[in-house]
Amino acid sequence: MIKIEDYIRDFNFVKRPDQYQKRISREVYIGDIPLGGNNPIRIQSMTTTNTLDIEATVAQSIRMIDAGCEYVRITAPSQREAEALREIRKKLTAAGYTTPLVADIHFTPKAAEIAARYVEKVRVNPGNYADKKKFEVLEYSDAQYEVEIERIRERFVPLVKVCKEYGRALRIGTNHGSLSDRIMSRFGDTPVGMVESAMEFLRICEDENYNDIVLSMKASNPIVMVQAYRLLVAKMNQEGMNYPLHLGVTEAGEGEDGRIKSAMGIGTLLEDGLGDTIRVSLTEEPEYEVPVAISLAQRYEMRTRHFVSGFIPADADYNALRSFYNPYETWKRQTDEVENIGDSNVPRVIMDLSSIQQINELSLKAIDYHYDPVNDKWNMGDMGCDYIYVGSRSLGFMPPSGLKVICEYPAWREMDHQNAFPIFDLQQFLAADVRSEKLNFIRLTGTELNRAKLQAVSELAPAVFILESKKEESYLEQRKFFIDLQRSGSTTPVVIKCSYLPIDAEQLQLNAATDAGGLLIDGFGNGIWLQQRSEGLSDAQHREQIRMLNRASFTILQASRTRISKTEYISCPSCGRTLFDLQETTAMIRRKTDHLKGVKIAIMGCIVNGPGEMADADYGYVGTGPGKITLYRGKEVVKRNIGSANALNELIELIKADGNWLEQHQQSPVQQE
Repeated sequence: MIKIEDYIRDFNFVKRPDQYQKRISREVYIGDIPLGGNNPIRIQSMTTTNTLDIEATVAQSIRMIDAGCEYVRITAPSQREAEALREIRKKLTAAGYTTPLVADIHFTPKAAEIAARYVEKVRVNPGNYADKKKFEVLEYSDAQYEVEIERIRERFVPLVKVCKEYGRALRIGTNHGSLSDRIMSRFGDTPVGMVESAMEFLRICEDENYNDIVLSMKASNPIVMVQAYRLLVAKMNQEGMNYPLHLGVTEAGEGEDGRIKSAMGIGTLLEDGLGDTIRVSLTEEPEYEVPVAISLAQRYEMRTRHFVSGFIPADADYNALRSFYNPYETWKRQTDEVENIGDSNVPRVIMDLSSIQQINELSLKAIDYHYDPVNDKWNMGDMGCDYIYVGSRSLGFMPPSGLKVICEYPAWREMDHQNAFPIFDLQQFLAADVRSEKLNFIRLTGTELNRAKLQAVSELAPAVFILESKKEESYLEQRKFFIDLQRSGSTTPVVIKCSYLPIDAEQLQLNAATDAGGLLIDGFGNGIWLQQRSEGLSDAQHREQIRMLNRASFTILQASRTRISKTEYISCPSCGRTLFDLQETTAMIRRKTDHLKGVKIAIMGCIVNGPGEMADADYGYVGTGPGKITLYRGKEVVKRNIGSANALNELIELIKADGNWLEQHQQSPVQQE
């Protein structure tokens, strides 16, 4: 397998890791709407109707456009659907809609060549345009590999020539789930393999003097997705290319989970200054995807080039950063263990209950602790947070075992220290005459520390930093702080704190998934503390806010694969290829399995990306024909062509047979100490 250091020479996916600067790519026209260059981030989505149902596809396209969609993608799995695009284009134009259309092609080069005559852009997947995926282990000599590249050229060049003739754009869209056996044999199931899969097609385009190209690197795992895009940009920079990027997390799912997973991947890259068009892939109607994409893009409309400062000056040689920060591979900052924070512990969740007038069992229910008065004990759910901040007062009752209390230092001095820990400002900690022997929290921003103070902290008492930023650019400021800590040799654990003004719950989830989730993807952070201003809220309203923040915290940790607290669903957003109602089926499967903590279930409407994406899942539920479902264990077929009426029961039996089934709604008892 080829290693990243042999594939990419330079740390150059961004100009500087402590600077926001929008990447200016080549401008590519999609019909009359250009993307890349200095154009705004473009919004797109994909129809879910049967493409042969022309009236339904036109009607749905209009709903998407009216919602703010600037490009509409439509699947064309065969020549019949490709031909139908001509009539769809005519009807939309007659209705006054000239929004560019994009044909989505898998497996069928001839369909792509037909579609390019009728729509403004064609998307092809390198993994299945000229190759087949059979999960075979193949070995190629260099000469044999070049023969395969020539075979791809023969199949791909006819489409390139049609696009040149008709003035069409082309998206080369790699999917992690559909890398070919040929790519896997040389590069593995890796971001490097994703990048090279696209680069093979891109080099053929350049050989043909064709440059109206957009690139994408999609995966259902936001970590893989972010790493692949960064590698792609670095590789293009290395080869003198600057094509625009289409961003998306594929098979993200639905609801809160889908939004947070999408924002984590897309938002992290937007913070890097990368991305020219975005699509949020939710298992919902496509017009519901559009507002989410708009919300993500709007955060960067007024973002200008800026630097963030830190306590260690930036180095001129950014390649030296590779020893402190690895943006291309899964990596974790090594820290000390302080109480139950840091080292090999999962990231901890802190919730702020200080503004609630009366902290009681209802308050703790909002953070998934449930009191059983009959047995006089507490039960903790899978999203029971680890610490609560109570400000300058005592809790007033013994907290459940496992739940610890954080309070301001002056109040802590006056109370029982068994389950409570102090929080200080930096100067307050350095000057204190009494500190906890187990754990002290120190709140600071990315600019308050210097080497001398860092050394003093490490010598005084066990400490955990609470790193807070109140700036819109918190991700960059906090990333710079972590890199500075790495350069200094510090191993002090750090909790990421993100504070927000009153905004609606969905916007907060999107922002927090970017700000905190991006750092977790980077390997930084030993905990998360989400906070939102709550002036004027009643205790009941405040509890609902806390419940939302607590759920969002655990969902962000789940999406970053750093702490698993619930079942994970990898479900595609439906399209004309889908063989069952994805929204209804996903909801049905979720109702029966959402208590299976740590189990990953893939729900795929068709076979296009199914087996590959399910390699990251424990079980797969895939449409393989009308009314027929095939079940997978990982990428292995277990049962083929089961009737859909009995498929869920068969899936449950498979999970039970593997010993992964629990009865619903089991909770962990937390005994009162």
